Amino acid sequence: MESLLGALMGEFLGTPVYFWVAFVAIVIALLVFDLGILHKDEHEIGAKESLTLYGFYVAIAMAFGAWVWWQRGSEAGLEFYTGYLIEQSLAMDNMFVIATIFGFLGIPRLYQHRVLFWGILGVIAFRAILIGLGAALVYQFSWILFGFGAFLVFTGFRMFKHQDEEPDIEHNPVYSLLTKRFRVTKELDGRNFTVKRPDPKTGKLVTWLTPLAVALIMVETVDLIFAVDSVPAVFAVTQDTFIVYTSNIFAILGLRALYFALAAAMNRFRYLQTSLAIILVLVGIKIFLVPMGIKIDTLLSLLVTLAILAGGVVFSLWKTRNEPDVGAETVPESGQLKP
Repeated sequence: MESLLGALMGEFLGTPVYFWVAFVAIVIALLVFDLGILHKDEHEIGAKESLTLYGFYVAIAMAFGAWVWWQRGSEAGLEFYTGYLIEQSLAMDNMFVIATIFGFLGIPRLYQHRVLFWGILGVIAFRAILIGLGAALVYQFSWILFGFGAFLVFTGFRMFKHQDEEPDIEHNPVYSLLTKRFRVTKELDGRNFTVKRPDPKTGKLVTWLTPLAVALIMVETVDLIFAVDSVPAVFAVTQDTFIVYTSNIFAILGLRALYFALAAAMNRFRYLQTSLAIILVLVGIKIFLVPMGIKIDTLLSLLVTLAILAGGVVFSLWKTRNEPDVGAETVPESGQLKP
């Protein structure tokens, strides 16, 4: 017993082990609750259910942040909340790309939650790798923060310049690779990611990917690409690996729950990308200043990020107040993969 307590009180990446154990336990409980109870029977998720579930995930994240604040002090708590808000802000653009992927591949709303749920497992693994790599680079080469900052500023300006462009899924390299190198069915096979069918040439039963599997792989790829922006952005707030990782995961969990409400009215948030571009530029400047010994107050960063995000949402809703809600591209009932 004493050895177990000693291990829990030990540190991993600068944080007591019991903090990591508590975090992992909470995430596992949330995933089991989501799949095993809330969505035991697959059904289409409406905007009301989506908002309710999002509120639940936000409450859990706020409670976790309060626990971090209580255990490790106000600075750590503010860093968690700021990192959480920055990740939520930047990942919103990710949600719109995911909606476009679902629309292009003809994934009915009934099965979209299945893709998003299993995609979370990839997020947990890939974010751990990226954040671990980022933390190691920052520890070994503090000057790498200059690179992070410059990259974020460049990305912010690029996002602003191309904000009106629609994602071109048909010519996406990942989509092209999957459809050319793997056997992919034209239609869904229920909730299955793969299906056994005869090979057109040999007649032998072989494994085919369904459009659901293509959607899952593309969603994972998109998240990995967006993580290249968002992970360095959180390093602008703190270099504490525990804070960076936990704020990232809680933010993604909440946004995946909010997806169905956002996707139902994509046109109402058309000016949100401008806010996200501004946040990226400001965060890039902030992280650029860290190696120079200039640290911007964490509370100020939190309030500025919140104000910019809220401003973008409110302005978007006001400018589109007379427009009907238009969601992602209409999804065919049969789930046919587009040629």
